[in-house]
Amino acid sequence: MAPLRIALYNGKGGCGKTTLAWNLAMGLARRAPTLLVDADPQGSLRDWAHWADSADHYAITLCDWAGLCEGGQPEHRYRVYDCPPRPDGDEIQGILRQADIVLLPALPSPLDLWASRRAAELVQDMQGGGSGVRGYFILNQVEANSALSRASQSAIAAMGLPVLPVAIYRRAIYRSAALEGLSVYHMGKRAQAACEEIERLIEEILK
Repeated sequence: MAPLRIALYNGKGGCGKTTLAWNLAMGLARRAPTLLVDADPQGSLRDWAHWADSADHYAITLCDWAGLCEGGQPEHRYRVYDCPPRPDGDEIQGILRQADIVLLPALPSPLDLWASRRAAELVQDMQGGGSGVRGYFILNQVEANSALSRASQSAIAAMGLPVLPVAIYRRAIYRSAALEGLSVYHMGKRAQAACEEIERLIEEILK
């Protein structure tokens, strides 16, 4: 069976893409073997993994984009790609052409959503070219008890891609886990709400 390939992509930095990729991969790895591909030249995921005291925390395999292209990676049920924060380019298109699902993390503000327009257009172009890729916005770092403004909703509608009916909230536990080189799944009861929202995201993806 071919792996389900999920790319997290947005040409705008600061949208929490890498944190979401890491925790998403950890949640998927609870179900089946998962490969996490660090395609970002900044290497944030590699640094994150090296920050931990022990690799025993991980049920995932981590490689970079060059290593994946060279082959030799074992088969996995899921692949999660953390894409570079660039609006387009040959490498971006190469990654997205491999993907079954593209998630575009975006902060829930009109300015951040409008800055994601080029990324959304690239996914739509691929869909128009016959690609079977599914593209979705995922609202990330949402403030608790806040409602999307009318301007934000208009910005989302203008993008032309659906928004997943799951939001990832701004929680200190995501930062605490990162500082320890861990995921929210390793942070005990205090991370229950964060784990539940990652689980809801996975359920939407796997529908």
